[in-house]
Amino acid sequence: MSYIYESYDVVVVGAGHAGCEGALACARLSLNTIIFTINMESIALMPCNPNIGGTSKGHLVREIDALGGEMGKNIDKTYIQSKMLNVSKGPAVHSLRAQADKQEYSSSMRKVLENTPNLTIKQAEIVEILVENQKVTGVKTYSGAIYPCKAVILCTGTYLNARCIYGDVINYTGPNGLQSANQLTDCLKALGIEMYRFKTGTPARVDKRTIDFSKMEEQEGDKEVVPFSFTTNPEDLNKEQVSCWLTYTTKETHDIIRANIERSPLYSGDIKGVGPRYCPSIEDKIVKFADKERHQVFIEPEGNYTNEMYVAGLSTSLPEDVQVKMYRSVPGLENVNIVRNAYAIEYDCINPLQLKPSLEFKNIEGLFSGGQFNGSSGYEEAAAQGLIAGINASMKILGKEPLILDRSEAYIGVLIDDLVTKETFEPYRMMTSRAEYRLLLRQDNADIRLTKKGYEVGLIDEERYQRLLKKEEAIEKEIKRLNQTTIGAKKEVQELLERIGSTPLNTATTLAELIRRPEITYDMLEPIDKDRQALPKDVIEQVNINIKYEGYIKRQLKQVEQFKKIENKKIPEDLDYDKVPSLRNEARLKLKKYRPISIGQASRISGVSPADISVLLVYLNYA
Repeated sequence: MSYIYESYDVVVVGAGHAGCEGALACARLSLNTIIFTINMESIALMPCNPNIGGTSKGHLVREIDALGGEMGKNIDKTYIQSKMLNVSKGPAVHSLRAQADKQEYSSSMRKVLENTPNLTIKQAEIVEILVENQKVTGVKTYSGAIYPCKAVILCTGTYLNARCIYGDVINYTGPNGLQSANQLTDCLKALGIEMYRFKTGTPARVDKRTIDFSKMEEQEGDKEVVPFSFTTNPEDLNKEQVSCWLTYTTKETHDIIRANIERSPLYSGDIKGVGPRYCPSIEDKIVKFADKERHQVFIEPEGNYTNEMYVAGLSTSLPEDVQVKMYRSVPGLENVNIVRNAYAIEYDCINPLQLKPSLEFKNIEGLFSGGQFNGSSGYEEAAAQGLIAGINASMKILGKEPLILDRSEAYIGVLIDDLVTKETFEPYRMMTSRAEYRLLLRQDNADIRLTKKGYEVGLIDEERYQRLLKKEEAIEKEIKRLNQTTIGAKKEVQELLERIGSTPLNTATTLAELIRRPEITYDMLEPIDKDRQALPKDVIEQVNINIKYEGYIKRQLKQVEQFKKIENKKIPEDLDYDKVPSLRNEARLKLKKYRPISIGQASRISGVSPADISVLLVYLNYA
C-alpha cells in the first residue's frame, strides 16, 4: 500500500550539479522543493575530473553565477589551484579553470542545500513519474511512497540503468560504485519519451606516493587568482595552491594499447553506448591519431587530504592488467600503484529534441530536465541546464513567462539551443567554436549580460543589482572620458610610447585611440593620464576591452541585430504544417516533429533549407 506524503511545488530527481542548481533556484524563489538522491554522499559529486571551468566551460560557470546560481561561489570556496587559460589569445576565449578539492566541493554544496529555506533533501530512488492527462502530478519512490507536486525536474546524470565496464568486468552500478537507478527508464518509455544510450569514461586514480614527479613538468596556478563568482572578493582567494604535473605517453604505451586493443570493450562490441567525440579514451586516440608519437597526460590532485591523483588523458576501459602496464609505461609512473581502476560507464538519457527551449518536455506539462540526462557531458553544462530548468519550473508554477536565453545572449543559450534544435548522437560538450557571437559572450562580461535577467527572475538581490548598475555607469563614464581626452606630442608622451615600443605621435590624439593600439593597455597610460581616477579592476578590464575591440564589437552587434530579426519571428504552437504549401516533405516532417518556437530555431533544424524558411516567412506574413 502506497503512503502519500504532503504535496510539494517542485520535485528534483538527482542531486548532481544539475539537480543542485535546479533545487536551489526553486527554493530561493520561495517554492516548496524536495530533492531526491539515491545516496546522500553523491550530492554535487565529481565522479570524473576534479576541476570546474576550462575552455568555454568557464564561461558557463560565470553565467550561472550572473543569473544567481551556486557553482561559481562553491568552487571559489573549495579550489586548490586556479588558472586562466588562453591568456595569449583574445579575451573572447579566455577561460577560468580551477582544480577542486573533491570532497570539500561536495560537502560545501551539501551544506548550502541543507541550510536553504524551502528545500528538503531525501535519500530515495524515484521509480515513477506520475502523469494525468499529459500533466505531472507527482512521483513515486522505490518503497511506494508518493510525493504529489506541480513540477518535476529530472537530473539523473549517469545513473539510469548504469553499468561500469573495464575489460570483461561489468559492474551494474553508477559512477564510483554507487547504486544505479534501474526502474525509471521503463516508466519514461511508457510515457512516450525517446531514450538514448550514451557512454562516458574516467581514468584511473593513482597513489601520489608512487609517482616520480622529477620526470614531469610542474604546472603551477596563477599568482593572481580571478574568482568565478562576481560576488567573491579576490582578496579572499589568496592561499597556497597545489601543483599539477605534465607528462606524456610513450611508444611503449601505444604498443601496449595496440597489442591489447581487441580486449577493449569499446572495440569488442561489449559497449553499445555512444561516447563523447571530444573527450576520447586513450585507445580511441591511439587508433584515430595513429601518426601522433605521444599524448599529453596531466596528473591532478583530487584534494588536500588525499593521496589520490587523477590521470587526465588516460581515460580507458581496457582490462586491469593492461591498465597497470600502460600506466607504468608513462614517464614518472613507472612504479605507480592504481587506487581505482579506470572504467567506461553506459547510461540512459533522452533525445533532447523532445524539449522546449525552457527545458520542459513538449508532451508532458510540468516535466523538466537538465544535465547529462539531456544528452550533454560535463559538470558545467549540467549545472547551467539545471539552473534554467529550475528557473522555468518556478516561472511556470508562478504563472510567469519562461527565461529563454538565445544564442546572442549567453553560452547557456547556445548550449540549450543546440540540444533542443540540433540532432545529438553523442554526449554534447560546450566549446567556444559553437558560439557565433563569442566576442560579445566573454566570461568577463557575464554579469553585465545576465545579472539583470537574474534580478528580474528573483535570484539576484537588490544590493547586487545596484552594484552592477554602478559598475555599468563607471564603465560608460570612463570610456566617454578617454574618447574626449586629447594628448599632444609632448616629450613625456613620446618617451612613454618609446618605452612601450609604440610609434611616436605626429599629432595630437585621444587616450582611447592610444588604447586601440595592440601593444598598449589602459594601465600603461597612467603616467600621462592626469585626470585618471582610481577604478576597480573589473571596470578597468571592461573599459580596456570595449575600447580596444570596439570595431569588432560593433560588427558583431550588427550580426546580432540580423539574428534577432528572425529569432523574434515566432511560430504559433498550433501551426498545422500540413497546410503550409510548397514545404518540402523532409522539412514538413522535421517541423512537425520538433515544433520550433521561432523562424530562427526552425532555420537551425537539420533538413530544413533556406527555401523552406522563405516559404514559412511568406505563409506567416513575415516576408
